[in-house]
Amino acid sequence: MNGKIAIPKKFYFILFASVIAICLFSFTIGRELYADKTESIFSFGLIHFSGYLFFLLMPVELAFIYYLPFYSGFDLIAAALVTAIGAQCIDYIIGRLLRPNKIIELMGQKRIAKAEGKIEKFGMLTIFVFNLLPLSSPVIALAAGMLRYNFRRFLLTSTCGLLLKYLVIFWIFS
Repeated sequence: MNGKIAIPKKFYFILFASVIAICLFSFTIGRELYADKTESIFSFGLIHFSGYLFFLLMPVELAFIYYLPFYSGFDLIAAALVTAIGAQCIDYIIGRLLRPNKIIELMGQKRIAKAEGKIEKFGMLTIFVFNLLPLSSPVIALAAGMLRYNFRRFLLTSTCGLLLKYLVIFWIFS
């Protein structure tokens, strides 16, 4: 031992993801709050899109609730669906293109194995249910890509799950 502390690669990954999340919030909602402006649909879309990328797990449902007083339910749900599906498509493509070892190194063997196991066992039901729950669908999208799950089925099931989730949130909080 030479007295140096070994810092795991995951630490740098978490630090990087945290800095990006903080910057996104600062440059969108933070700037609008300081300028005393109304929150824009663009800032919501940027935060929501980023939250659905597998490496930036953020509670985007809270952003949806925060923006409800400023926009109609239709506009907000439409923006949420477009941005979430766009980000999940990217997650799926990354899962298909990257070597599994690199993804496992970033996300952790247990997390990826658990997601893959659920998709292999329950298929569309897993994708639908995980899109109803906060913070879980980006990892499922990544795992579906790694498993080369049918893209059209993935897209349709994800859209249905997300639509139901945001309709329920809108109904409860409006």
